[in-house]
Order: sequence, then C-alpha cells, then structure tokens
Amino acid sequence: MRVLVTGGAGFIGSQIVHTLRSAGHQSVVFDALLSSVHGAAVDPAGCDAERIIADVRDREAVGRALRGIDAVCHQAAMVGLGSDFADAPEYVGCNDLGTAVLLAAMAGAGVRSLVLAGSMVVYGEGRYDCPRHGTVRPGPRTVADLDAGRFEPHCPCCGAELAPGLVTEEAPTDPRNVYAATKLAQEHLTAAWARATGGFAVSLRYHNVYGPGMPRDTPYAGVASFFRSALAHGEAPQVFEDGCQRRDFVHVRDVAAANALALEAVKGNRPGSFAVYNTGSGDPRTIGEMASALASAHGGPAPEVTGEYRLGDVRHVTADSRRLRDELGWKPQEGFATGMAEFATAPLRGMRPSTGR
Repeated sequence: MRVLVTGGAGFIGSQIVHTLRSAGHQSVVFDALLSSVHGAAVDPAGCDAERIIADVRDREAVGRALRGIDAVCHQAAMVGLGSDFADAPEYVGCNDLGTAVLLAAMAGAGVRSLVLAGSMVVYGEGRYDCPRHGTVRPGPRTVADLDAGRFEPHCPCCGAELAPGLVTEEAPTDPRNVYAATKLAQEHLTAAWARATGGFAVSLRYHNVYGPGMPRDTPYAGVASFFRSALAHGEAPQVFEDGCQRRDFVHVRDVAAANALALEAVKGNRPGSFAVYNTGSGDPRTIGEMASALASAHGGPAPEVTGEYRLGDVRHVTADSRRLRDELGWKPQEGFATGMAEFATAPLRGMRPSTGR
C-alpha cells in the first residue's frame, strides 16, 4: 500500500512512517517542515521515504501528492493550547482549512481511505460519577475556584465530590479550547467526506502521546515535553494545579502501531463509514506521577508543584480503549515505567544530543 502521511516528518508522523515501512508499505511524507516544530533538523523524518515539502493548505501541492496514493494518514496539525486566543485563526487555518483542502483533493483524486489523527480533547472533561446522580458532566471550572485551589469539579446537581472514570467513544463531545474545537471540526469534515464520497475513515482519538523525538521549548508541545525539556536544562519540572490531574500517557510507538492497524482495517468497513477509537494505554496516571517518574529516571531535579493553572485545561480525562483493542486487535506494548525511563534520556526534536548526563 502506498500511503500519504501528512505531517509525516513530525513527532508522531515520522514514527508512523517507520512503522509502515517495517510492515512493507510505501510512504510519501508531506510536511511543511516548520522550524517551530522541527528546529534545525536537516532530515526530521529520519528515513528515505519520498518527501514533499509543502503546506497542507496548498491545493496544488496536495493534488500532486495524491497521485498514485492508496490511503492517507492525516497527522498534519497545529497542536497544544498555544499561547492565547490570538492563535485561533492559525489553529483554524492549519487544522480545519488544511483538512478541508486535503479531503476535497482526495475526493477529486478518488482516494477513499483515511486515518485521521484525532484527540481526546474533543471530550472536554472525562467521565465523572456522582454517588447520588450517577454519571454527570460538570461544567467548566471557574476562575474563582481555580484561584482558590479548588481544582476538582463537583456535581452540577448537588455539589458532591465526583469520582473520575474512563471515557468511552459514546461520551458527548465538549471541546473547551480552540485546539479542541478544531479537532472536533476535523472529525465532522471527515465524516461528511466519507458520506459524500463513499469513503472509509477512522479517527484515532489520541490521549497524551509521549516518546523520543517530541518537540521541545514550544508552547504547542505536550506536558511530557515541557517536563523533559526542563530536566534537560537542569530545571525542576513545573507541575500545575496540585499535580493530581489524571491523564492516559500512551507511547508514540503504540500510537504508530494503531495507525498501521487502522489503515489495514479501514477498507473492511462499509462505504461511507466513519469510526472513532480512543487510543490510550489503559493505565491512567497523574501529572505529578509522570513528572516524578521522569525526574527520577533523569537524575533530578525533583518536580515543583506550583498551584498555577491554565484556563481551558481539564481536570481528568482518561481513556477506555477497549473498542480499539477488540475491533482492530491493538494492544499497547510500552509500559509506563519503561516508557518514561526511555523518554527521560531520549533526545527531543530540535535538541542537540547531550554530551552530559
């Protein structure tokens, strides 16, 4: 199979290219090679795959790239929360306009198979259960509560403490920042494309992906990258809130394996189908646990819990990935302890290899 991987030179995309090559597929890497993502790396894809350097919003370039392609793995996106709301036009342009351009070109070229890099951020908060009212959906946390250090959401009906649980694909979507809104819009566009063209599409809703090659020193990276970058500078990871926020940290190699399985399985679906799959390790951890594991494996310094917060962050969101396991046969291979130990000393994207510890 000849697969176009948009964002194929990036953190996740390059690992997908490697995984597809190992499975006997041919990849075409489509990437804008932005310095904000790749730093000064000369060959960020790290392989001999065919490469097209262009923006996914470039209709002519996308059309050329689709010639002879059997399927598309769409990873190109602006990620993270960014700096502030002023980033909104760039997020919408990169993520939603870029996806629309790609899908329109696929419709014209007759390419009918797509795997989309989705995200758990479309859920907003994860699942919560109230002892009196059962499963409930708390609203956004208020500035007053966050300023007072009241980080846990409470039952919107009775104010009781809530127990966090695993969110399934059937949970309502509730994007709470610009990035999340664009990721949900990508899914809606993809579903519309599948219905209109008779295509086959899957969205893998990634949870917190980490691993070697994450970008460093950028407000658009994930929390694991922030902590790893701080340690590389000899600084203590700065843990927001009280460090008890729960997430599902999934290794980039496991995410790449999920993409390879989805590409193989997507044509087994009915024409016009669109399916979503949570893609998480199934081993929820707190942000504080992750910071401590990284710092310990790196040799310190120890994390500092700051009590600071970011508006738009959610408290707990962890995955129920049983559908992906049951329907596609995916099983994560990288455990939390071994994955964090590897990541603690692995180079980051745009980072010169360390000659120190």
